[in-house]
Amino acid sequence: MRANRIRLGLAAALLSLAAAAVVAVPAATAQEGDFYTPPDTLPAANGAVIRSEPAEFFIDPARLVRADGTVNRIMYKSTDRTGAAIAVTGTVITPTKAWTGPGPRPVVGYAVGTQGLGDQCAPSRQLSVGTEYEGPFIAGLLARGYGVAISDYQGLGTPGVHTYMSRAVQGHAVLDVVRAARRLPEAGLPDSGPVAITGYSQGGGAAAAAAELAPAYAPELKLSGVVAGAVPADLAAVGRFIDGGPYVAFLGYAVAGLEASYGIDADQYLNAKGRQFLAEIKTQCQLESIPRYAFTRTSSLTADGRPLDDHLAEEPFRSIVAEQVIGQGRKPAVPVLLTHSTLDDVIPYAVGRQLAQRWCDQRANVRFSTYASPTHVATAIAAYPEAFAFLAARFAGSPQVSNCLLL
Repeated sequence: MRANRIRLGLAAALLSLAAAAVVAVPAATAQEGDFYTPPDTLPAANGAVIRSEPAEFFIDPARLVRADGTVNRIMYKSTDRTGAAIAVTGTVITPTKAWTGPGPRPVVGYAVGTQGLGDQCAPSRQLSVGTEYEGPFIAGLLARGYGVAISDYQGLGTPGVHTYMSRAVQGHAVLDVVRAARRLPEAGLPDSGPVAITGYSQGGGAAAAAAELAPAYAPELKLSGVVAGAVPADLAAVGRFIDGGPYVAFLGYAVAGLEASYGIDADQYLNAKGRQFLAEIKTQCQLESIPRYAFTRTSSLTADGRPLDDHLAEEPFRSIVAEQVIGQGRKPAVPVLLTHSTLDDVIPYAVGRQLAQRWCDQRANVRFSTYASPTHVATAIAAYPEAFAFLAARFAGSPQVSNCLLL
């Protein structure tokens, strides 16, 4: 156990060095590209496995620490926001560690945070070369004996622009990768039994969306609970908060993602600099985009000199942005842990708290956990222990005590 902690600590340190050096993800090989090209005809069932192949998962970019489990890269069938069939890729990992808890081995649907929009940013590619920054947390799930299913989301790896922050399709992709994991013979995971979902930041939004969608979209999944950290539950508020700051690229990702999801042309609202900005970020991972566009004022990117926030408040964007609000007439049917820091520098604390209040008003079982850790990234790490404890309690069948009355 001590050796595992040492290995995970080494991995986390190496990942931090990689981030500081702005390591680029290697381009995909031709063989990998073939895997990510969908067939002309997709299966009917959501979560059906289209293809799979053995893969690797390194926790560090030096490839010194290999995850302890059997790894398979998969392509599976899901649906976009309109219900149309799409092919999505992902990764299924079965731990070597035996499951010693009650009942069958649980499966955790892991929703990754912001990766970028380039195909090379797909988690299934980054895991294989040790550049996936969420690798240590995923390894922690494996160390606890959970099977893990990780979606690349729509358009990461597969053709088209990644539909970043499109609420419904992200939720569908996360639920369907769990279905696919349980149908993949090579994974050896139980085809029924407990399931949980966890994610932070973009992944928190995807996990929260999946929690709301599960009762109607995937009722056969026996969800035990959902952990959603720093949920971007109101994109308009997030966009206002980050404009002109270090994370302006995320606002560009959202515009590009919603443009792709809804079939609109954002270029008509942009000047030449803005069009170049949007074209460039569609090919980049976050470690390229963040430093390149940090502290850019979006008013310098638009044709009329107004900030993007003004445009998002007008049609056609206003209705689209409103559709992404989480907790608007929808609620989870299982216990949910929401985590957020009062010092979050990407997603305002008020956005997370207001989501908790919306769900509480609908009588959902919510525990909202407040942190005072500085920065968005630091809170992701600080919340790991609470997330692990939540999952262990839910899989053990323990009830969650809501703190809605304190909000």
